[in-house]
Amino acid sequence: MTAADIRIPQGVFGRVEAQTGGPDVELTRVCRSGLHEGTHYGALVIVDGDGSVLWERGNIQRPVFHRSCAKPFQAVAMLDAGVPLSGPQLALAAASHTGEVDHIAGVMSMLAAAGLTEDHLGCPADLPADQVARDQVIRGGGAPRRVYMNCSGKHAAMVQTCQINGWPTGDYLDPNHPLQQAVRATIETTTGVDTHHTVGVDGCGAPVFATELADLARGFGALVTAAPGTSARTVADAMRGHAHMVGGTTSVDTLLMTGIDGLLVKLGADGVQAFALPDGRAAAFKISDGADRARLPLVLAALEFLGISAEPVASSPAAVTARTVLGGGRSVGSVVVAPNLFR
Repeated sequence: MTAADIRIPQGVFGRVEAQTGGPDVELTRVCRSGLHEGTHYGALVIVDGDGSVLWERGNIQRPVFHRSCAKPFQAVAMLDAGVPLSGPQLALAAASHTGEVDHIAGVMSMLAAAGLTEDHLGCPADLPADQVARDQVIRGGGAPRRVYMNCSGKHAAMVQTCQINGWPTGDYLDPNHPLQQAVRATIETTTGVDTHHTVGVDGCGAPVFATELADLARGFGALVTAAPGTSARTVADAMRGHAHMVGGTTSVDTLLMTGIDGLLVKLGADGVQAFALPDGRAAAFKISDGADRARLPLVLAALEFLGISAEPVASSPAAVTARTVLGGGRSVGSVVVAPNLFR
């Protein structure tokens, strides 16, 4: 692919949107050998079950691209459009998977059921994100493939949805394609607001839309409180019931949904994350510099603020490792929530 092959929707580049609201605030600190070494800034909002704001810090008014936090909404749109997915495959359609064996098998099964192949996927080729899976591919002489890319489950569901509806598959990533228009409508219905006028291009090539953080949180709350049997609730239940398919062995999303009953959580690239509890209380945040290491401390602290014990998750080896600062191969510090964030 050359630069000429990449289609950028008009308005994405060429000007920078003016920032609205106040400045971002300190969300987490990086402590090394007892010294405050660095800070990750951003914005965080927590909403009640009725959508009212319970807590906010930082500039929650500026529009934020949902990135992969949009995947549950995209899956809802595809269910409404008739895609015949359920259980693990539906969870995979809303996943940022790590390329483990069951993830790849699931994607290939989705494609085969629709009479499609990996060549129909519009996402870029990649190697598995999981280190063990990546090493296996490399040792076997393998190379990057589209099916290994963390969004391949979503893309497999997208082309399957197009095939079922008689929509063209060659341009399914065009923002004006019927599929993407359906996705946008679903996001606006679920969050309760119109998306920002700027249409972005996500890392996987799909259109990505933006809202304020509180609206993203409200959208997640709407998923878990939707009536049983609706597309929104079906997606939320599939993700929570098949958490490994949503992420993988090393995924923060999988760790959290496995350890905290009823929690729906989804990360997005560049520091976006959202979660919802079964009663509709929800949170969303944006880490300004996109640092992954700031995610888990923030989710755990927000859950604690809401009265949810996350100790089994917080003390697990994977969670401890995610928050550990290394020096010489050993723990010399940690990533912690900023002292005044919830005061």
